[in-house]
Amino acid sequence: MLALGAGAAFVGASNAPAGAAAPAGRGGIDVVQVEGYFDAPNESLVRDSIADANARGSTLLVLQVNSSGAIDAGVESIVRALDRSSVPVAVWVGPSGASAEGATTVLLQAAHLAYLSSGSDAGPGQPLHLDDPGATTTREVGDQLASLARRRGRNPRGARMMAGRALGATEAAKVGATNGVRPTLGELIVGLDGTRVRTAAGEVELSTAKVVGAGRDRRRQPNQEVRFRRLGLGGQVLHRLVNPSIAYFLIVAGLALLVFEFYTAGIGLAGLVGALCAVGAFVGFSHLPVHWWAFALLLLATFGFAVDVQVGSIGVWTVIGTIALVTGSLFLYGGSSELRPQWWVLLIVIVGMLLFMLGGMTAMVRSRFSTPTVGREGMVGELGTAEVAIDPDGVVLIRGARWRARTNRATPVAAGDPVRVVSVEGLVLEVEPPEGGARDYRDRAKRAKPRRG
Repeated sequence: MLALGAGAAFVGASNAPAGAAAPAGRGGIDVVQVEGYFDAPNESLVRDSIADANARGSTLLVLQVNSSGAIDAGVESIVRALDRSSVPVAVWVGPSGASAEGATTVLLQAAHLAYLSSGSDAGPGQPLHLDDPGATTTREVGDQLASLARRRGRNPRGARMMAGRALGATEAAKVGATNGVRPTLGELIVGLDGTRVRTAAGEVELSTAKVVGAGRDRRRQPNQEVRFRRLGLGGQVLHRLVNPSIAYFLIVAGLALLVFEFYTAGIGLAGLVGALCAVGAFVGFSHLPVHWWAFALLLLATFGFAVDVQVGSIGVWTVIGTIALVTGSLFLYGGSSELRPQWWVLLIVIVGMLLFMLGGMTAMVRSRFSTPTVGREGMVGELGTAEVAIDPDGVVLIRGARWRARTNRATPVAAGDPVRVVSVEGLVLEVEPPEGGARDYRDRAKRAKPRRG
């Protein structure tokens, strides 16, 4: 239970005309936490919470908001649900340091009651949608905020100010854009006791607090159950994936791990994790304003690094890959500049990718596909075993070391079969069965061509 000192709580001002009001019941108080970007999971959470509160006959629904704006979501359906709600809905921007920006400023003004915590702010409302900042103007957002504030009994001029800039808790209350300041959630709940609110069912008087103790121990606390609700596990996963920085990190990490798995010539944990990272990134990308040409640059960067990893040295493809990685990272997202990953995220990912590809991958390839003897040319004629099927590329075990290998297309080698080395090209061995291999049809065609006199 939430308990407060006697001097800490205070009764909120009514936002409806004076007159007789029906007391609210004791159906419980619901608190819904809306954090991070206001995206599809948070939109569904708020909309479902309003419907559930009305279905169970809750006394009060509190939306605890701390959001930097909306991505691929809107509040239009929520505004309509608030207009139809018989349960009073209060939006509290908190705890201290929280903010309500973009579409959540509309949510703040659409609620029956609007409060900010000390040290929090609301606004700017423009852009409403971070993924499409040009869809609205500051004037249009100001008109919408003013209209909603007027319907809820707040000052439309004060609410209009939120369209273009952030208002602190004290300033917002002073200009009438909110119903007041409540430092904590507990003070908000007990402070609303006796507040009259006009809902779709008419005017109700909230009963949210009771007095306990006596003398100096006298205090107020909620007089009914307080239920907290937030995103479920599935909603939390999707909410994290829609974060631009997380989606960016996942796609780069996924591509790097898939390249690593390619060079191990098998299917292992790195490949599985890389595939999951890529899938998660694409789930996030489906909700984000991705520049697909920038994503193509990330693919080019991965290919470029892989080429020089194969060669075993830094070359022109490393330069191309680095330029493509930096450019693709900087311009991966469209929409508001707020969606671009922070500079430290870019720095960590770009430097990490370079170190992984040019350092870790190159060392791994050299150690995995190397031989303990000096001079690779001396391996011609050596016998070994195919670790995986070679058709035409695979991996062989020669002298206890693994090598990338290839054979001609006419003579595939099954996994576990013996092979003989016929030539060495860089870090790749050309092999064939010990009894010899059939000539590739392209080799036969070359030999069949008559000589020109």
